[in-house]
Order: sequence, then structure tokens, then C-alpha cells
Amino acid sequence: MAANLKQYTAEEVAKHNKEGDLWVSIDSKVYNLSKFADLHPGGANVLFADGVAGKDATQAFFGLHRLEVLQRPQYARLQIGTIQGEEPVIKPLGPGEVSKVPYAEPTWLADGFKSPYYTEGHRKFQKAVRTFFMEVVQPAALQCEENGKRIPQEVVDKMAEVNMIAMRLGPGKHLKGRTLMNGTVTPEEFDYFHELIINTELARFGTRGFVDGLLNGAVIGVPPILNYGSPELQARVVPEILSGKKFLALAISEAFAGSDVSGLQTTAVRDGDFWVVTGTKKWITNGVFADYFTTGCKTETGFTVMLIERGDNLETKAIKTSYSPTAGTAYVTFDKVRVPVANTLGPVGKGMNVILTNFNHERWMVICTALSAQRVVVEECLKWASQRMVFGKPLTSQAVIRAKLAAMISRVEASQNWLENITHQMNNMNYAETASKLAGPIGLLKSFVTKSGAETATDASQVFGGRALTVTGMGKVIENYHRTVMFDAILAGAEDVMADLGVRQAMKKMPPTARL
Repeated sequence: MAANLKQYTAEEVAKHNKEGDLWVSIDSKVYNLSKFADLHPGGANVLFADGVAGKDATQAFFGLHRLEVLQRPQYARLQIGTIQGEEPVIKPLGPGEVSKVPYAEPTWLADGFKSPYYTEGHRKFQKAVRTFFMEVVQPAALQCEENGKRIPQEVVDKMAEVNMIAMRLGPGKHLKGRTLMNGTVTPEEFDYFHELIINTELARFGTRGFVDGLLNGAVIGVPPILNYGSPELQARVVPEILSGKKFLALAISEAFAGSDVSGLQTTAVRDGDFWVVTGTKKWITNGVFADYFTTGCKTETGFTVMLIERGDNLETKAIKTSYSPTAGTAYVTFDKVRVPVANTLGPVGKGMNVILTNFNHERWMVICTALSAQRVVVEECLKWASQRMVFGKPLTSQAVIRAKLAAMISRVEASQNWLENITHQMNNMNYAETASKLAGPIGLLKSFVTKSGAETATDASQVFGGRALTVTGMGKVIENYHRTVMFDAILAGAEDVMADLGVRQAMKKMPPTARL
């Protein structure tokens, strides 16, 4: 577009500096604001009071607005030309591109840095995934986070085409025979670092509710079916879920039983070839739009898990939370729902084993997305502190701000290195070893990452000041993060429970020979 626009000198732009005839230049682009001035949200006077009329307004603009404002059609059309001999300096990331802001990316993506964990195949996969998320998912993420609606079906269909839904479950038999990310990686090659990349990319948009709305219910609800469902049940249900035709939620938590899974009160009573299920579930992610519910129930012989299909006597109501309704958080009521006994997942009375096999992966996933969101906050703060002018100097000239940035960077890098170490162990351990050796470290890391996130949210709010309190504008990512950071601290196991789990697991392994 710019190639077809007229070129002006700075002197020519300077002549248009009065009411009814107002031009400015921003990053080498010339804008005619003559008719727009009176529509300016801050009023026309601010354009003159700031002394930008007829001048280069780049610094003033980026002290108040995000780059995306200039990309909106209603503002982009105000551009009438470019400054002769100048090229734009400020550019948004293109699909698949990596940020050059220090610490905005994990070290393995930064220029000149090496990693023992990632191969060239991982790098190609990361670029393909980032391109896909930026082109296909990001527009929906921003829209759904605001309007609270479920992820559009056309986005789900495109995810299914590249087998994104299946890949989010991690490596395993469910990937056999599938073409992953248009052939970027084979099912045999796909490992937990590939899945880590997916989780990192989906959390980069500053849209916490949408992260859960992006079919997280399937990520945590399908494994019990794959591991414990009958071949017939798997053949009927899993393909329609992984193809995005049906949606699934994990229904364990209740008003009387959160972390205390043994306290569940939803009951299932045997009646011939059916279970009759009565009770309620609360805080069920994706429950509002789910077609199936992987559900924990109390039976005569103990805790049992079963797959319940939406139908008569099963109702869901949306729960208002501090993040977007796009997550589909629900209160679920079972009123004597009849469930075929064939839908039982695992042995009757052994449901705790079924659920426990799911926890490590679920908590690891939460760590991945929580850390990615935290890194985005670091990038936002580095950008803002560099461009925000106070007392005639960048915000980074303030030692107290640099100290906050140092703390944020340190937390994110420490978490990243711990996460990659655990992910490496997951790639090189069988299931029994993972269950025995990693439950504690994963619990401790989840607690560390979420505590770090809360501290980073507080620091970032101080860096952005009042802008961190507004839903739109410069600080919108910080506002969303600060408002929603506690979800990661509670979902998949409360923060303090996770820390205690990690220590209890360690105490079990204390050697009797160890003494001071």
C-alpha cells in the first residue's frame, strides 16, 4: 500500500498544523487528521496541546497507544503518504516471526543461543505452530475473550485439519496414522517438547479465558477414555472429539470437594446395565458447551469414573468468574441420569487411579501456559518501560523499575529451565517412572510458577501504573493477566496443595541412612 502513496518532506508536513488542516507523521507514515481531529477520543485539543500538529508524533503516539491502533482500518485509511527518504522502523511481528525483545522468547529461540533439548525439527514445528496460531487462532482469541462466546466452529475445524486437538494430548497411540501440522512432524517423532511448543504458543495472546476455552476440557478429559475406556467406547467417542465434532469436559470438582477428591458427593447407583447418577459438579471448564463429561462419582464400592453424554436430566449453567465466559465454566446438575455401564472408565471403585494418571500431564500443561503468559507480561513491560517517557527520560532510567524488570526476568528464566528439565525427563521415562519420580517436582514447579506469576502481575501493574487497570489500551494485557493469574494457582491443584505434595513426595524418598 505504501508504495502507491505520495511522498512528502518533513517541511511539507509542517505546513499542515492548524485546525481544519492537521497532518502528523508517525514512524515515517503521514496521516491527515483534519477531519478526524474532532473525533479523536482525547479531543482535538490534545493534538495541539502535545505540539504534534505538523510534526513527527511517533514518540507522543506510542506513549499513549499500541501499534495495533494504526493497523485498524478506520485509522489506516487516514494515511496519505510517507516521509521522503525514511523507512518505517516499528513493525509488528509477521506470522511465525520471533520477537527480538530480550527475554520475550525462551532462550532456545533467541539468536546465538543453544539448547540441548530442541532439534531443528522442533524449530520448524515452532514456526509452523506460531504461524497457524497467529493467522487462524489469534483473531478468534481476541474476539472471544471480549464477547465471551465459544470458540468458533470454523477455528475448531481448522485445528482438527492439522490434528492440533490430538497433539494437545501429547505423544501416544492416538497420533498413529495422523498427519501432524501438515507433515511438519511425524507421530513417531512427536514428543513432549513439541507439545510444550503448542502450549507456549496458545498462551501468547493475553487472553486467559480463551486459553481454557480452546478445548482444554478435551486435553484433560480424553486421557481417561484412551487409557481406561473399552475399545468400543474409544472407537465411538474419541474420533468425534479429536475431529472437533463433539466437545468434552472433565467433571470432578464439586462445591464440597475441590482438591479433596475423596469428598465427592455425586453418586452413581447400579440399575441393571445402567448407572443412575445424581449430584452436581462445579467449576467445570468447557462444561457450558460440552457434549460429554468424564465424571467422577461415588459408588457402593468406592470412587468410580464414567463417561456421561449430555441428554435428559443433565443441565449446565454458566458460572460467572473473573475471566471470560469463553472458557465455558459451568455448574453441572445430574438428576437421575442413566449412564450405560459400558461407559465406565476403569474398574469400579478404582476411580482414583484413573484420575491420578491424568494429573501430572494436566498440571504440566498448566505450567506451560502459565509460564508463556508470564513471559508475555515481561515483554510488555520491557517495551513499555523503554518507550514511556517520565521526567524527560525513559521509564527504564528509574532504578526501581529496572529492579522490577530484573525480578520478572529472573522468575521467568528460572521457571523455563526447570520446566525444560522436567519435560526432558518426561521424554525419557516410562509411565511408571514418571508417576513415581515426577509427581512431586511437577507439583513444586506448578506452585513456584504460579507464585512467581502473582509477583510478576503485581510488579507489572506498578510498571504500567493506571494503565494496568484498564481493560483496553496500553495496559490491556497486564489488566487481563493481573485479573486472571490466580486461575493457574487454583486449577489442576491449588498452589499450597501442590507445594505440600512435592515435599511429601520428597519425604517418602528420604534415605534412612541420611543423618547430619
